[in-house]
Amino acid sequence: MKLPTLHQELIGKEAEIITSTNLHQVGWKGKVVDETKMMLKLDINGQVKTFPKKNVTLRIEGLTIIGKALVKRPEERLKG
Repeated sequence: MKLPTLHQELIGKEAEIITSTNLHQVGWKGKVVDETKMMLKLDINGQVKTFPKKNVTLRIEGLTIIGKALVKRPEERLKG
């Protein structure tokens, strides 16, 4: 089954973690400030938090995105 993904730049977008294998991360909201193949960084009230994409489900611009669908280098994901 192919997971829906987001074929656009994430950096600068507001994101919220709605599910996570780490319950302390649920509810984190902030601006995406960096992205690697496996990790995302959110600026949450001036503090940068890093977490693995594969462990979370995010809400970005009203879309629910399963983190596993984002586990690619940003440039690979943008190509489609």
